[in-house]
Amino acid sequence: MRSHFRACMAWLHTWTGVVFGWLLYLVFLTGTAGYFDTEIDQWMNPGLTIARPGQAQAEYAELALAQLHQRSPEAERWFIVLPVDRNDPLPRIIWRPPAPAAGGSAFLDPATGQPLTLSHSYGGQLLYRMHYELHYMPSAVGIWIVGVAAMGMLVALITGVVVHKKIFTDFFTFRPGKGPRSWLDAHNVLSVTCLPFFLMITYSGLIFFAFTYMPLIAAASYGDTPAGRQAFRAEVFEGGDTYPRAGRPAPLAALGPMLAQAAARWGDGRVNGIDIRQPGDAGARVMLWQGERTPLRRSEIMVFDGVSGELLETRPAVPAGAKAAHDLLLGLHEGLFANLPLRLLYFASGLAGAAMIATGLVLWTTKRRQRAERGGESPHFGLRLVERLNVGTVIGLPIGIACYFWANRLLPETLAGRPAWEAHMLFLGWAAMLLHAASRPRQRLWAEQAAVAALAYLLLPALNAMTSGRHLVASLAQGDAVFAGFDLAMLFIGAAWAAAAFKFRRAAGRAQAGAERRAESRRMAPASN
Repeated sequence: MRSHFRACMAWLHTWTGVVFGWLLYLVFLTGTAGYFDTEIDQWMNPGLTIARPGQAQAEYAELALAQLHQRSPEAERWFIVLPVDRNDPLPRIIWRPPAPAAGGSAFLDPATGQPLTLSHSYGGQLLYRMHYELHYMPSAVGIWIVGVAAMGMLVALITGVVVHKKIFTDFFTFRPGKGPRSWLDAHNVLSVTCLPFFLMITYSGLIFFAFTYMPLIAAASYGDTPAGRQAFRAEVFEGGDTYPRAGRPAPLAALGPMLAQAAARWGDGRVNGIDIRQPGDAGARVMLWQGERTPLRRSEIMVFDGVSGELLETRPAVPAGAKAAHDLLLGLHEGLFANLPLRLLYFASGLAGAAMIATGLVLWTTKRRQRAERGGESPHFGLRLVERLNVGTVIGLPIGIACYFWANRLLPETLAGRPAWEAHMLFLGWAAMLLHAASRPRQRLWAEQAAVAALAYLLLPALNAMTSGRHLVASLAQGDAVFAGFDLAMLFIGAAWAAAAFKFRRAAGRAQAGAERRAESRRMAPASN
């Protein structure tokens, strides 16, 4: 009975991975890039002036307030995002008038306070958004597709634990050069090493859109009406605080003294958000949010009277009960609280997840091809199709991302719809690799595409030097961590693909020699008889 149960779990693990594997690979790869989305934004918008985090907050606040007065004086809510760390490199304003459709947001030039037109590139935000809403489709459809795949990932992880008889032994076992056994060892090592991360990132990703996937939960308590949905959002996502208008006009108090009180409590330059409710009304309230330092997604909140500037209350950092658990999971998923070493650990774990999925896909095809060859059968069409799709996705998608970076430097500045064309080049590069996988001999595919990936990434720093003038040596000398870090990362990734191309080429040579020996043995067999 137990062996039958484990066999059922193994079947479920295998086919869940095969069905959702390519999509999950995309989600993991683009989501992993999202942990450095701000740095990618800056590299892909080299002319952007970045604010000094934590400095001149009162000045930034007044510049932002002037823009909000100009853009939406009748708004029910204004929100100002101040630069505190890498997560918010630019001041930003958000406004919500009584008519929700009239709301909006804008980034501000930190020097002038004027709105910025970020038309040069989508930057890292394209990759970040792709991991949960895909591309070329309505975001709601993409969110649902990714949600189904994430549920499949959770099933694959749980069934994978069930079928592992020697999960701790697998942590220390890797036998290179053993065909399917080596792919299985690699898959097991990657799976076991980062298993807690995989479980956390998959489950918390589902929690992110839990109320989209299960809307009736909220409707049961709040009602399926616009007012009910608004009350639900206010309580769950905004802490339940509502401030009605008093109906009497009154000027907004100066923000400088409020920021000074926050600095006295939290330290200089730690205010990340200024939330202004009912501006211009006698019932106005101003809430100051501290920059994120923990996975709970928010720290203390100081609430001021918006007219007198008096401090009314200081709310604790940790919300109560279920909301604390909800915020913790979302904060762990985003990793916005993480310093550089921890973000590098997030990044490495995400790459391990992509590699785990890739090795699982390759293992499926390798075992079935070996089984067919032992039985003297020709591999069926489905197996041959999956083999080529594996190569075109596992290596083709990273090449597509490299094409995205190349397009950023090579497309004309005056090109209409330039950011969209950068995205098109990502998918065109990926499509080219899929066509290559469909047209070249199977034994050469991995080595050839890995060589292309190596060149695409290794040459990016040279391209950057020629087109932006910000070469690696100058970036290091100037202490430009973003540009130096990006170039070094591209060199490291390119070197990794070059090493992989070398190994794939040697493996293909051994496989070709083995095939020739087997063919020679079959030709000699009738003569010896």
